[in-house]
Amino acid sequence: MSGMDLDAVRATAAQGWVYGHPVLENYRTLYRQAVDADDHRYVGGFGTFRHYPQPSRPENTDVVTPNNDTPYSWCRLDLRAEPWVVSVPAMDRYYVLPFHDLDTTYVGFVGARTTGQEAGDHLLAGPGWDGAVPDGITGVLRADTQLVGCLGRTCLAGTTDADVEDLRAVQERYRLRPLSAYTGQDAPAPAPEPDWPVWREEAGTSIEFFTVLDFLLGFFPVLPSQRDLRGRLAALGVDGSGTFEPAALSPEVRAAMEAGIADGRGQLAAVLDSATDSSSFFGTREQVGEDYLTRSVAADKGLYGLPAAEAWYGGWVADSAGNRPPNAADRDYTVHFPADRLPGARFFWSATLYRLPERLLVDNPIDRYSIGDRTPGLVHDEDGGLTLYVQHARPADPDRAANWLPAPRGPFTVIVRIYGPGTAVLDGTWTLPALTAGS
Repeated sequence: MSGMDLDAVRATAAQGWVYGHPVLENYRTLYRQAVDADDHRYVGGFGTFRHYPQPSRPENTDVVTPNNDTPYSWCRLDLRAEPWVVSVPAMDRYYVLPFHDLDTTYVGFVGARTTGQEAGDHLLAGPGWDGAVPDGITGVLRADTQLVGCLGRTCLAGTTDADVEDLRAVQERYRLRPLSAYTGQDAPAPAPEPDWPVWREEAGTSIEFFTVLDFLLGFFPVLPSQRDLRGRLAALGVDGSGTFEPAALSPEVRAAMEAGIADGRGQLAAVLDSATDSSSFFGTREQVGEDYLTRSVAADKGLYGLPAAEAWYGGWVADSAGNRPPNAADRDYTVHFPADRLPGARFFWSATLYRLPERLLVDNPIDRYSIGDRTPGLVHDEDGGLTLYVQHARPADPDRAANWLPAPRGPFTVIVRIYGPGTAVLDGTWTLPALTAGS
C-alpha cells in the first residue's frame, strides 16, 4: 500500500466507519444471540425463535431503548444454503415481524399493518436465490445479505399473568422452517460454519473495526448503489474476504485509517443530539436509500427501530429550561397534552423512560417503565387533556400519582411511541409538547 494518497485513505476510512457502524452494532447483538452459547442472551443459534412474553424490565439489556408495549420475539436466519419460511397464525392483536439485513436496513415486514391478521406462510430468500416459489406461500421477502435478523413485536394486552400467557400462546405459534422442510424435499448441503470473530467492545472504535467489517461483508454482496465505497474499501483490503490484517498495513496507512475512524465517530457524534424525530431513520432500502450517516444515527438511537408508518418515535434531548439531557436529580417535570393534541394512534401510544447514557429501563418502586393510553387508572384533565408527571419521587396527590412516570436521580430521556400513527403525526402537523422543568 505504499504510495497511497493518505488523505483519500482517511476519507475512505471515515465513510467506511459510518457505513459499517450499523453492521457492527448488529453483529454485537448477533454474536451474543446466535453464536456465543454461553451468553444469557443466546436465542439458540440460527433458525429458531426465542420469545419474551413478559414486559421488559431493567435487567433486560439485549437491546437499547426496549419497549414495554410489544414484548419481543428474536430470531436469526442464515440464508446461504436455502430460503426460510416464517409462518404466522391468525390473530386479533397488533404484531409485526420485521426482517433486517446485516446493515439493519429492513428486508420487509410480516404483520397486522402490512400483511394483515390472517394466517400465512412467508418466504424469506437471500441474494441470488432464483428458485421456484412453492404453492401456498403468501408472500416473498428478498434480502440483500445472507444473514438476516428479526426483532418481532406482539402486543401485550395487559400486565396480568393471564395476559402474559395469552401472549405466550400467540408467540409460540410463530414458526420457522427451511424451505426444504416446508416442501418436504431433501435439504441441500449445509453452508460451511463461519469462523466467527469473537466480539470485543474495542472493535467498535479501533482498527479492529475493519477486521470485523471485512468478515461481515463476506455475507453482503456488493450492491450497485454501494459499489464506489465498497471498491475504495477493497483497495484498503476490506473486500469481504475476511483476511484484512491491520498488522500488514504500513504505519502511515494505519495512522490514516485510525484518523478516519475518529473522523467518522466525530461525524456521528455531531448529529446525534439534534436527531430527535425518527421518521426518516428506519425502513427498507428503497425507503432509506444509502444515507449511511442517518443509518448510523438510527443504530445508536434505537437499534432495530420500526419505520414511521409502523411506529413513530419521538423524544426529548433537552427540557424546557435547556438542560441537555434532562436530569431529575434536582427538578421535576411535566408533559401536558391538550385535549385536541393527544397522540393520534390507530393502535396505541406510550411514553417510556430510560436512564442515560445506557438507554435502559429504570428500576422504580411501582414497576412502571412506561405510561400511555392503555395505562389503567390514568386521570385526564377536566378539559380532556392529559398531564404526565416525570419525576423521581412519587407525587403526593393521588391524581398526579396515577399519571406518574418514575425517573432516576440523574440524566434520562423519554421516548414516545405511536403505533399506527395518524396523518397529523406523519406529516409533522402534530408535534410533541415540551418536557417542562419545574423547580
